[in-house]
Amino acid sequence: MPPNINEESAENSLVAEQPQFSKKERRLLRHQQRDEEQTRAKKRKKFKKLFAIGLVILVISAGISGLVWYFASKPLAPKSEIIAQSGIHWHPEIKILILGKIQEIPANIGLGITEKPIHTHDDMGVIHLEFSGLVKKDDLRLGKFFEIWGKKFNQDCIFDKCSGTAGRLKMFVNGQENFEFENYAMRDGDKIEIVFE
Repeated sequence: MPPNINEESAENSLVAEQPQFSKKERRLLRHQQRDEEQTRAKKRKKFKKLFAIGLVILVISAGISGLVWYFASKPLAPKSEIIAQSGIHWHPEIKILILGKIQEIPANIGLGITEKPIHTHDDMGVIHLEFSGLVKKDDLRLGKFFEIWGKKFNQDCIFDKCSGTAGRLKMFVNGQENFEFENYAMRDGDKIEIVFE
C-alpha cells in the first residue's frame, strides 16, 4: 500500500518545524543548557544550606527556651528557705510599747501608687502579708515591714530608742521572748510585741 500523502506531509511539517541548528548554535545551546543546570544545582545547594542553617537555629532556640523554662520554674532558694511556691495571704499582729505607751501602727503602710506585699490597711496593728508566687523566709522578715514603714528596728533599737541607760529592748512572739528581732520571719496569726522599757 502506498504511503498516504497526508502522513508524509505531516512528517515533513514536523521536520520543518524543528529548527536546524549549526554546529556553533548546537554548541552554544549545550553550553546554555549546562549553565542552566549548574544554576539550578547552585539554587538547590543554596536552599539545602539555608534549610540546614534554619534547622540549626530552630534547634538552638528550642534548647535555649528549654533551659530558660527549666531555670525559671526552679526555685532560686534552697528548699529550707521556701515558705510557699504559690503565694500567701497571712495576717500577723504587731504591738509596740515604748516606756509603757502603745505606739500607733498607721494605716496604709506600704500602700500608695504601688501596693507592696507587706502593708497595713488600718491602724489596728494587723500586718498584711500578700505575696504571689515564690515566697522565701527572707521576704517575711519583720525588718522588711519596718523598712517599708521607714522606721528603725533592730536588736538594739526601736525608732529612736536604743538599749542602754534609757531602757532595754525586748521582743515577744506569741507570748514567748524572741531574740531574732528584725530577722524574725513572720507567720500567719503571730502576735508580735515589741517592748522598750
